[in-house]
Amino acid sequence: MSFISEIFGYLLNWLYNIVNNYGIAIIIFSLILRVILIPITYKQQKNMKKSNELQKEMKELQKKYMNNPEKLNQETIELYKREKMSPFSGCLGSILQILIILSVFWLVSQPLTYMKKIDTNLIEKYTNEMRESGYNQDNRYVQIAVLDYAETKYKEVDEMLKQENVENREELETKKEEYNQLRLNMELFGLDLSKVPQQNLSDWKVYVIPALYVITSAISIKLTTITQKKKQEKQIVEEKDKKEEKEEDPLEQMQEMNKSMTYMAPFMAVMIAIIAPLGLALYWLISNVLMIVERLIINKLLELDELKNQEN
Repeated sequence: MSFISEIFGYLLNWLYNIVNNYGIAIIIFSLILRVILIPITYKQQKNMKKSNELQKEMKELQKKYMNNPEKLNQETIELYKREKMSPFSGCLGSILQILIILSVFWLVSQPLTYMKKIDTNLIEKYTNEMRESGYNQDNRYVQIAVLDYAETKYKEVDEMLKQENVENREELETKKEEYNQLRLNMELFGLDLSKVPQQNLSDWKVYVIPALYVITSAISIKLTTITQKKKQEKQIVEEKDKKEEKEEDPLEQMQEMNKSMTYMAPFMAVMIAIIAPLGLALYWLISNVLMIVERLIINKLLELDELKNQEN
């Protein structure tokens, strides 16, 4: 993951040098990353849809070879070969998504290392200086705290150097240059992306991005559950027609499960957004918005593909 974070860091730093704004760089970075992942996401969605269709044939095979596990395995392998599917195709896409999420997390939470490529000794030097001064001690994200500290100290030193008879001018110039290496423009539309909501509860601005993140998370989950519900309703109706015994309605169970997911996901999103720097929350927010648009487009493409197959 460190290797992937390094690569992402070069891209994010290149974007930052162009726009000179950390927030805008993250927005563009998120857009580029989602565009790159569209072919993988599309293939994953297509494989998931095809995998759901294969479940019907799998159930028939399980009934037919209930007492012959060896034959069942052979027929299952033949089924996947015939349909040109891999049992692990969905897993590989999910693993890739997880790797990307974790890599971006490390990138955005440690921008001095992965984005600005600052020397480790310099980071450690000013981390110790910051801690000794008691500045921003509660921030769990050390490099985010160092960025904030460097910005504050840079402004202090800059004001001192404006005085004509200041002592130790050369030393202050060196300090100013070093602090400047550790600076990032983290202001976006009046929001300081270095802030952690949990540590700035009295500042109403820190709730803007997390609130939007929660809303988009709820929309994303809702879209997913609606799509799944349509497929499940069709499948359940077909299965219930074949059953003679009266059972508890499985549709109700799935609806309850989907309802729980709809409310649980935003709750988890709140927890994440509150304890993370706003820069991280911004990345997740933009990714959520892009994923919603992406999902709508991919679902439409899959529907058109299905209609074309039915016509043929």
